[in-house]
Amino acid sequence: MFAIPEQFSHATKASLESQFALLSSLTSKTFEGMEKLVDLNINAARATLEDTSAVTRQLLGAKDPQEFFSVTAAQAQPTAEKALSYSRQLASIAAGTGAEFSKAAESQIVEANRKVISLVDEVSKNAPAGSESFVAAVKTAISNANAGYEQFSKTTKQAVEAVEANLNAAVAQFSQTARKAANATTAATSAAAA
Repeated sequence: MFAIPEQFSHATKASLESQFALLSSLTSKTFEGMEKLVDLNINAARATLEDTSAVTRQLLGAKDPQEFFSVTAAQAQPTAEKALSYSRQLASIAAGTGAEFSKAAESQIVEANRKVISLVDEVSKNAPAGSESFVAAVKTAISNANAGYEQFSKTTKQAVEAVEANLNAAVAQFSQTARKAANATTAATSAAAA
């Protein structure tokens, strides 16, 4: 007689433990992503500082305006390539962290669904006569919720893939434009020097 409340108590406890495990996992993944992001930014800042110092020395050592502009023009393409590399690394970190979030959430949801279905099955065995339609309605609701989650998950994955494809296309376009601009600047500087 008291089995059903006890089952719900155990199910609630298991659900809370599962949610805590998911929260811990997501927190861990967030810190890992932030650590990668901080490392990327520190390395980018360090490289930028070193490059800026070297270019400043070259600019200060320029003997005439043509050499000054030549040094400036020579920096356009490497700077654009470094910006592209940074963007790619940033996108990689974001995509990796997003994938880890999805994977962790997906596994937790699958496990939670398994437990809920198990609980409903166990409770339905002890359900009073005449409650079959209620139990069937609960099972249908769970099944519909699972189908909705699966569709949401598929749509989310497609959206992430579309964003990644668009980001890669934008990076490629920016790279091409930066190269053209750098080549045009170099050509203009060379023409002015001649």
